[in-house]
Parts: sequence; C-alpha cells; structure tokens
Amino acid sequence: MSKHTESTSNHSSSWDTYWQGSAGATALTAGGANHPAILGFWDAFFGELKQHIETPKILDIASGNGAVLERALTTYANQAALTSVDISPAAIASINTRFPEVIGIVADAAKIPLEDASFDIVTSQFGLEYAGKDAIYEAARLVTNGGQLALLLHTDKGSIHEECRQSLDAIERVQASNFITAARTMFDAGFKAVRGADRSAYDKAAEKLAPSLAVLEGIMQEYGQQVAADTIFRLYNDVATIHQRIQHYEPDEILNWLTTMDSELEAYAGRMKSMLQSAFNADSFKLACDGLTDSGFNISQAGTLNTQDQETPMAWQLIATKQH
Repeated sequence: MSKHTESTSNHSSSWDTYWQGSAGATALTAGGANHPAILGFWDAFFGELKQHIETPKILDIASGNGAVLERALTTYANQAALTSVDISPAAIASINTRFPEVIGIVADAAKIPLEDASFDIVTSQFGLEYAGKDAIYEAARLVTNGGQLALLLHTDKGSIHEECRQSLDAIERVQASNFITAARTMFDAGFKAVRGADRSAYDKAAEKLAPSLAVLEGIMQEYGQQVAADTIFRLYNDVATIHQRIQHYEPDEILNWLTTMDSELEAYAGRMKSMLQSAFNADSFKLACDGLTDSGFNISQAGTLNTQDQETPMAWQLIATKQH
C-alpha cells in the first residue's frame, strides 16, 4: 500500500467513524464550523453570486455535514443544482437524508470522478486540504469558464488550529492514562458485586481508576471543560454517575458504551491529526494562489478570515474566477 493510499484510508476511516456517530448523542463536533464569521462568509458569497447566476450548478467538496450546502440552499432554495463529494460514505448518507435534492458522491477529493469544467461554482470548507494541498487544483479543474472557486482552508496559525492541537493533546493523554480500560474493569467488577459477588474487587478497581480520573481532571483544569468538544467532561461525568448508581444500569449497555467511546476517541484523535497536518501556512497558501493564477484564475479574495472576538484568524479564505 502506498503512503498516499494508506493516509487516505486512515483519513477516511476516522471521518467515517465520526459521521456514523453524528446523528447520535455522542457526536463529536468540529470546532468553528458554525461560527458567525464562517456563516457570514458563505452568505455573502452566495448572496453576491445570486445577483449574477440565477440557477447555478454547485459542487461542494468534502461536504461533511453539509454546512456549505445548507447556506447555498438558504440563498437559492430549489434554484440551484447541488452536488456533494465526500470520502466518507456515512457523510454522504447523512447528506442524502438531510438534503434529498443534493446528488451525493463518495470519492477522494484528490481524484473526483467528474468531467472537467462541469460546475459554475465549486466550494469547500475545511475539507479539501485533507486530500493534500494539490487537491485545490483538482477542484479548480471542475470549474467552468467564468465560474468561481470558493474555499475556506485551515491555517496553521489560527484559532481552530490551536483548538485542534489542544484537543489532540487532551485525547492522547486520556488514551495514555488507560481511563476507559480501568473504567471497564471497575464496572465489570461492580456489576458482579451487584449480583452478589464480593465487593472488594469493585473497591480495588475503583482505587486503580483514581489516577486516570486525576489525569482527566488535570486536562480540564488546563484547557477547560469544553476541550475536545466537551467529550472528556462528558466521559468523566458519565463514569462518575454510573459509578454512583451502578445498580440502575445494564452491564451490556455500559460496557458497549465504553467500547464505543474508545473507538470515538481514536477517531477523534485521527481527525485532529488530519486537521493539524493539512493546515496551510503562509507560504503554502501563496503557492496555491500562484498556481491558480497560472491556471487561468483571477483571484478576487485571498487572505485570512478574521473575527472580532479572536486575536488569531480562523481560516484562509479564497475566492477565484476562472477566466474565459
């Protein structure tokens, strides 16, 4: 297996795990995606676009939960033909459920099975770059003459990048503490004690869990309870609640929940690594812009997306028009 294929496979797996869980109560959210500045970027873009193109063909790449599609539909209602591409089958299935009018395609953003120059508008928000920085040119290939490419990309100096760094550090520390393994051992002994076994094994297992609990407490003290989309806080609280009321729970339900959380943490770490590795720095962003210019695009907007409530930028923003 080539390095690119292996990376793509790992990336697809971690995101597919995420989107499979996104409809449930344990879904892990990506930071910043619904920030007013980001919503404002797309609303302004589609609002301006509608003055010039009344019924566009729009392709959104690495659509995830369909955040960009939703903004397009808000502006265009049923007046646009929308297509979505994502590497995760679970993401496309979710989009098909939420937006039946959208055509969904499961594909790697680095190699999209669509004809050249087949869309008036090609968009992506925090996703295209995971397929490699050259995926921008794959997106550009699909823009028709006179059409536009609009992208929000991760920046390595931004607030979302720092949030991802903190989240990855927090999750890796939870994993290293063996918290879930220790909790599983404790609950297994606890359920046996509820059924009449000697309680001493339960008490000893609870003592062995204490150092892992301290690790989680230290993480939340350092980064706040909101780190990793509140996942650590919820895991900590849920384990404490079950411990106090263990007689009210079914063993299989709790042990299966811990197995699921173990998988979700691994998937979360994978997503955070992807975000950090894919972020553009100033040099790589300029290189991408220069490459688009050389490919016949006129760049009308390129730079950081900044907010009033944060000192560091949220993203790179890029809007370019393919010249006739």
